[in-house]
Amino acid sequence: MKLSGVRAKAPDKAPAESGSSINQILGIKGAKQETDRWKIRVQLTKPVTWPPLVWGVVCGAAASGNFHWTLEDVAKSIVCMIMSGPCLTGYTQTLNDWYDREIDAINEPYRPIPSGAISENEVITQIWVLLLGGLGLAGLLDVWAGHNFPVIFYLALGGSLLSYIYSAPPLKLKQNGWIGNFALGSSYISLPWWAGQALFGTLTPDIVVLTLLYSIAGLGIAIVNDFKSVEGDRKMGLQSLPVAFGSETAKWICVGAIDITQLSVAGYLLVSGKPYYALALLGLIAPQVFFQFKYFLKDPVKYDVKYQLLNLISQP
Repeated sequence: MKLSGVRAKAPDKAPAESGSSINQILGIKGAKQETDRWKIRVQLTKPVTWPPLVWGVVCGAAASGNFHWTLEDVAKSIVCMIMSGPCLTGYTQTLNDWYDREIDAINEPYRPIPSGAISENEVITQIWVLLLGGLGLAGLLDVWAGHNFPVIFYLALGGSLLSYIYSAPPLKLKQNGWIGNFALGSSYISLPWWAGQALFGTLTPDIVVLTLLYSIAGLGIAIVNDFKSVEGDRKMGLQSLPVAFGSETAKWICVGAIDITQLSVAGYLLVSGKPYYALALLGLIAPQVFFQFKYFLKDPVKYDVKYQLLNLISQP
């Protein structure tokens, strides 16, 4: 599908009357039609997906035990958040939209790329700028932290490669619902945590294992996005979990992966002699389960956006 030279225009099939400017900027369903190039560029980066990465950096910095509320440490954290969120998550989302353009032409034809609201060259340029910007910031953080081995740069490089093989052929990990969603979940949970911890301290094996296990919850979170794409995924041969198991079964796999993982971590904290941390985690899980039953499990397609937004607030 060649989109070169296409002029910016409002997509014909977008819900213009009911579209939201906020949804447009956040990069979620129900977006207002837009022709402004910079707003479209921001939409492609899906800012709604940045907060988990930002929180991951915060958790890693806190877990290092070496973060202090000094101007320098705060500045380091902010740069790490920009690297993880706007730059590398923005790269991942733009890249994914580029390789999903044929599926989106079926599921969401009003999205910026299939609608022709932004040209092929502009999308490819954005992918490269965000990737190189993120890797550049990673290298800067290694120098700033005084690392002899550029651990943050290699984490960023590995995450960027994982993003590529997730979206792009021939591997295209997202073709398999289990492998693809775990890869996505680990990218969103483990990598920013590791970057935050490596920035201020030492990345230890137990943290690597614990965050990878916690990424099973990320698998569940990633499944939420698959329900709206069932028609296109089926036509393009992608075995997302809603396609493979049906939406009814997949929604329970989704919430089960999230809740069972987090309950297991709470149990681990309890047996490790940290009952207050375990209780705090249980307190955070409770509203999440409430929103799952109130919205997501009733209709995962209708309430996917609302559930994700509420999840940003309530999810542990």
